[in-house]
Amino acid sequence: MPDKFKSLTEILEGDKAFSKFRKRIKENNVIEEFENIFPELSKTVKPSRVTKGVLYLIVDNSVLRSELYQKKSLIVKKINDFFKQKIIVNIKFSNFRN
Repeated sequence: MPDKFKSLTEILEGDKAFSKFRKRIKENNVIEEFENIFPELSKTVKPSRVTKGVLYLIVDNSVLRSELYQKKSLIVKKINDFFKQKIIVNIKFSNFRN
């Protein structure tokens, strides 16, 4: 029998077996917090998903999509600064929901 029991939080936060789980939670937090990070974009840009550090954004306006594409490194930096860790490495844009 183990000498010391760990809480579920300790296991989820520290165990290597849950590293992919923790990463997925962080990626989902980007989707949830997108409007708080970029309130000015909340009506025109919708986050779709995050896969392997790539944030997929839905932007129906082609002019805005082009402008955001030019500023994507700043967007990535602002998101990572908000979470104080590197979660997003790239952004891809689309004009339709997947």
